[in-house]
Amino acid sequence: MKVEQIAIFLENKSGRLADITSILAGHGINIRAMSLADTADFGILRIIVNDTDNAKQILRDNGFTVGTTEVLVVEVQDKPGGLAEVLQIIKDGDLNIEYMYAFTQKSGDTGLIIFRFDEIDDAVNVLMKAGVRLLSGEEVYSI
Repeated sequence: MKVEQIAIFLENKSGRLADITSILAGHGINIRAMSLADTADFGILRIIVNDTDNAKQILRDNGFTVGTTEVLVVEVQDKPGGLAEVLQIIKDGDLNIEYMYAFTQKSGDTGLIIFRFDEIDDAVNVLMKAGVRLLSGEEVYSI
């Protein structure tokens, strides 16, 4: 149920994102989801890829500072209120979201929301008990 996400720390200067995506592409690594957050001095690129272990090593070999975190990928209905339903379950379960980002698969079907919780095991239990579908790493990596 948990999915491994790579976090890459970037200097806040032009071209760094292009460098990373080019390096990964050159090694056949496919990005499944990504989020970029920045401050005045640095950025944090969070990615989910089809080959996490290989991507981490390639990035480290190219001088990037890389870490990993576990996230949950939650399927939500692609309709008005789909996200609200899941967020209400999270609220009722007294779970704390550290951050989240989303991607869609096919309009009108389902969307996927990536959540980072401060207590991920509690989040797994609350969401599964409520019947929320959590994708496995293998499902996400193969999208």
